[in-house]
Amino acid sequence: MRHLAGFVLAIVLAAAIFFGATWGYLRLLRIPVVNGAAATLPAGGGSLLHEHTVLLAFAALAGVGLLTGICVAAPRISPLAAGLPGLGLIAWTAVYLTNVDRAVRYIPLKSDAFGDGFEAMLVNGVLAAAGLAMIVPLFIPSRWRTAPLPIYVEPSEDLTAPSGTGSSVLLTNDWGNQTAPIAQQPGDQPTDQWS
Repeated sequence: MRHLAGFVLAIVLAAAIFFGATWGYLRLLRIPVVNGAAATLPAGGGSLLHEHTVLLAFAALAGVGLLTGICVAAPRISPLAAGLPGLGLIAWTAVYLTNVDRAVRYIPLKSDAFGDGFEAMLVNGVLAAAGLAMIVPLFIPSRWRTAPLPIYVEPSEDLTAPSGTGSSVLLTNDWGNQTAPIAQQPGDQPTDQWS
């Protein structure tokens, strides 16, 4: 059931990357140019707090980044949630490296900002870097197993009682009795165990 939920999260994450991250990335790349000169700084080099387009683009990228980070780092989430979209991004980058025309031609919604943003992220290598980070949970064996349920201890049990008196045993009780120093008798010669 956990991996089925991970598969659904993978679809949600892939959609968030395609629609949210690509739109935000494209908006952040659009820096105004003056008379064909080199690109100038956004907001004329001033504060970006009043540039709503930049703030929305940054919020979209931050939201997708947060969702991706949760899917990658949370141990209770199936590794499929981040791994499947990551494998897709790496595969698309591999197609781009072998045949640029084919990789760009098959980008969906090419006439919209989403397709243009996806192409920009593909060309700049952002998709490859994100995909490599997203597949890390696939190689961690503990992420594939469900964590064992915690052992329940009855509140009425005395954990300091001697061993064998209850179902729970405190290990330090017996350890203290078994590791007590040996008392020497008067007249005994100390022995050196290393000689």
